[in-house]
Amino acid sequence: MPEPLLEVRNLKVNLRLGGAGEVAAVDNVSFSIDRGETLGVVGESGCGKTLTASAVIGLLPPYTAYVAGGEILFEGENLTTKTPRQMRGLRGQKISMIFQNPMSALNPVYRIGAQMREALRAHRKASAKEALQISANMLRKVGLSLPETRLREYPHQLSGGQIQRVMIAMALLSKPALLIADEPASSLDVTIQAQILELLEALRKDMGTSVLLISHDMGVVAESADKVMVMYAGKVAEYGTADEIFTRPLHPYTRKLLGSIPRPDKDVERLTTIRGMVPPLTQMPSGCRFRTRCPYAAPLCAEREPPPYRENGHATFCHFAGGVRLSADAGN
Repeated sequence: MPEPLLEVRNLKVNLRLGGAGEVAAVDNVSFSIDRGETLGVVGESGCGKTLTASAVIGLLPPYTAYVAGGEILFEGENLTTKTPRQMRGLRGQKISMIFQNPMSALNPVYRIGAQMREALRAHRKASAKEALQISANMLRKVGLSLPETRLREYPHQLSGGQIQRVMIAMALLSKPALLIADEPASSLDVTIQAQILELLEALRKDMGTSVLLISHDMGVVAESADKVMVMYAGKVAEYGTADEIFTRPLHPYTRKLLGSIPRPDKDVERLTTIRGMVPPLTQMPSGCRFRTRCPYAAPLCAEREPPPYRENGHATFCHFAGGVRLSADAGN
């Protein structure tokens, strides 16, 4: 059996809080991505999704966050042992990232062509003329009309959807093996959002690039992912194939998230809500971190962390995932 393109084992990322000490913002997170596969990472804001991706690509905030444990194996090599210089050589060439806010990801004082040319020549030997030609072809590939004209324009002259396509084109210039897409369409309207997600899926199939898709929207993940990892408060709540997660969710948090999405095939009077908020890092509950918001919480949940309950590769971190307690509708 071939090894995964990316395998993260027991990743722990700590944040330094000054006088408040340190906290584990990502705690014991494990997952893998095969070649040509899309993993959707979903959860509310503050659950550690972006921090996990930043650890993978080596872009944790300096002096504030660091990898405190675990392994990040990319093509069999442990990225946690790489020097900053080695990671710079890897970023953009083998691993690329599309950032959450496209309007702030480009330098406003440089033309699109200059920024794409710089990104390309950092990893590939190409003359200025060749770099612009490659950039124009990539803009055309991501569906931007008049690519030669776009290369002469500044970021403020393009719409949000056009800027996001430019960001996707830049991320794919060196044909990376792994593309990290952090909320790639959250700042765009629904129509453009669907176009961007369809574009990413088409490019994945065409170029064979694996995708780590981060989203707070279960609907977005359902459309794109082969596997899904649900995160809550820095930990994995549930992990498995998209089919397993969406047809047979076992964790109450996953069920709540799915119940909050309107579905055309179901007639419901009221969508599910999740009471409360994700707890601050400095005030994490003992035992199961979701217990303070869980309708099924029991004394056992406060006493110790839930071990993984596994069924055919489907892992759920809940004390009662294999029993009858979760058989009721989580919306009740």
